[in-house]
Amino acid sequence: MVFKNILLISIVALALSGCEEKPVSPGIVLEGKTMGTAWRVSVANVEPARKAALQQAIQQQLDSDDQALSTWKKDSVLSHFNQYQGSDPQPVSADMADIVTVALRIGQKTEGAMDITVGPLVNLWGFGPAKPPQHTPSAAEIAAAKALTGLQHLRVIQSVEGQWLQKDLPGLYVDLSTMGEGYATDHLARLMEQQGITNYLVSVGGAVLSRGMNASQQPWRVAIQKPTDRENAVEARVDLQGHGISTSGSYRNYYELDGKRISHVIDPRTGRPIEHKLVSATVIATTALEADGWDTGLMVLGTERAKALALKEHLAVYLITRQGDGFSHWMSPQFRSFLIDNP
Repeated sequence: MVFKNILLISIVALALSGCEEKPVSPGIVLEGKTMGTAWRVSVANVEPARKAALQQAIQQQLDSDDQALSTWKKDSVLSHFNQYQGSDPQPVSADMADIVTVALRIGQKTEGAMDITVGPLVNLWGFGPAKPPQHTPSAAEIAAAKALTGLQHLRVIQSVEGQWLQKDLPGLYVDLSTMGEGYATDHLARLMEQQGITNYLVSVGGAVLSRGMNASQQPWRVAIQKPTDRENAVEARVDLQGHGISTSGSYRNYYELDGKRISHVIDPRTGRPIEHKLVSATVIATTALEADGWDTGLMVLGTERAKALALKEHLAVYLITRQGDGFSHWMSPQFRSFLIDNP
């Protein structure tokens, strides 16, 4: 799809990296490309002869997810919904209804900081399918884009007969890229279980989920990267204990416009890129989808408001904030229980 956008994917993909021990047979490591980013699956206690079949099954699952959520493919399920200019409920899959339901809940709890209808603003600032603007968008252009957004204009209808999405604003444009990596990662975990595999670490972009042990019979470990261009600069390491993790960061994905750095993280409430000093928000949750939704909202809120919300909602959160020429970090009590070694 290119969930988020081509630039952003490369950023969050580096924010989290598997730190499992070197696999020993029987074990398999599979990798590939999807949705403008990379995917990786490490499994233990699985015979190498299954590698080709697993690779095919994984790619088929991810291709299906891409076809559902892409805003870059005009024939995707989500694109058809965005192109529809009426207000009648439109049928969607149970998975699509679930991701929107989670998004609406997190959007409400973050007071609109995480907003899946922010697409017109993302596109206006050049982080969608369109190229970056030549000049800073005017107040009138921002206001016009904001008028096409708002979670209050979107609802999920679920019944025994099926699921539907409904909008009361014809031009409403839903962009699920902020949660797409987590959505796909959860699907890979589900696929592993269906394949009878109980020891695995799966990731799509910056969303990761693990179960069981690695090939060395040790817990799968994941590293949170320091906000630097060096890929192996580790900030902290965690044992996911069967949970999902996702990071949203602002320190790499940006461009220069009119002499100013423009971040890819757009605040739906102001219609403008964030300018605060929070550079990275990592969340651990029961699913990768949940983690992927919360990290975006917290990133938009900034350090102090993100701290307050993490404590209120009992979230496992790790924040990195720019402080002078360096960085400071903060973690919630819930996050500390996953920590392997103190940063």
